[in-house]
Amino acid sequence: MHVVFITSIVPDSKPATGYEIANKAIIDGLKRAGVKVTIVGFVWPGSAPLDPHNTILLGEVDVRNDTASFSQKLRWLGKAVLTGLTVSSVKLRIISKERFRTAIASAEPFDAYILNGVALAGAFEDCFSDKPQIFIAHNVEHRSARENADAATSMIQKYLFSRESRLLAGLEKRLCDSAAFVFTLADEDIAALQLDTTDRAAALPLITEADTTKMSNRKIERELGLIGTWTWQPNRIGLEWFLREVAPHLDQDIGITVAGSTPADLKAAWPNFNFAGRVPDATDFVLGCAVIPLISRAGTGVQLKTIETFELGLPSVATALSVRGIADIPDNCVVADDPVIFARAVSQMVARVRSGEDMTRSGKAFRAAQQARFDRQIKLGLAHIQTAE
Repeated sequence: MHVVFITSIVPDSKPATGYEIANKAIIDGLKRAGVKVTIVGFVWPGSAPLDPHNTILLGEVDVRNDTASFSQKLRWLGKAVLTGLTVSSVKLRIISKERFRTAIASAEPFDAYILNGVALAGAFEDCFSDKPQIFIAHNVEHRSARENADAATSMIQKYLFSRESRLLAGLEKRLCDSAAFVFTLADEDIAALQLDTTDRAAALPLITEADTTKMSNRKIERELGLIGTWTWQPNRIGLEWFLREVAPHLDQDIGITVAGSTPADLKAAWPNFNFAGRVPDATDFVLGCAVIPLISRAGTGVQLKTIETFELGLPSVATALSVRGIADIPDNCVVADDPVIFARAVSQMVARVRSGEDMTRSGKAFRAAQQARFDRQIKLGLAHIQTAE
């Protein structure tokens, strides 16, 4: 079987975001199932595709709000209003529909489309009706947008997120209705997309391919480490919750380091915390932490940072949302949503590490179980495609 994998950002040699890590894991899983995969999408400026011989590039694109100028954001919004599209899809309308169709046609002959997420599929929604489709819902995007609207502090932000939520709800329903099969990244999202009464949806338990060989040389350099793309609103909600609600209840001598792209206003609001910015290697950063707080408070899908932590076998304290979609939670992870209980668990775990206790575990069994279930689910979806042909 030959499929065309439609994705906003194609995998490159250094996947930096959860979306990119998930994309690579999904493509690798399709290849393990014996599927030929041709990837169609954009690449970050200055990057190159990981698999150039099986990639059709549509060009370079930077869709990040934190690096966009105010005038660029206004252009995106204006174009979205004129076209009736979501802002996330409008950002990818930098090529014509004719050029997009030509790019797809160059991959012929192929059997089916894999529509990876809503952004590029939504930008060219009427270009996929000629073949069976699998839709991969990384998140329940309309619900995430609604949570962002509820958390927004300005009326303009509330309006923009509410608009996205309304449009995304319609887009997700159309993509699910058109698909022969739908993959989510968490079991809970199947019901949220109203697919729980059908037989054409399944959740993919991902792996991150974290380099577990580095565990043997692990050296603790900081006590608490949080890493993520904090410019993404669901991540920011979790970080603000941790800094505002949890940190004041921690033992006062516990150090906290926040790594990753962080909005300037958030850093200004908490000047006493250590914001390290982007780090050379995310896995090295995580391995240098005594304890990992997993702090998701909004959003849907699965938390890849949680999966990486469990694959590496690192001790952690997690919110319930951080472990959604994960069947086997290791015994060195404490789950708590109350900020005082969360802080107490973190402080106790740090104290145990300080005393010399090795709280790490082998993540091999967790990774093997995740991959085995992933491979079973992929084959289930592919069987639906073959029936639909």
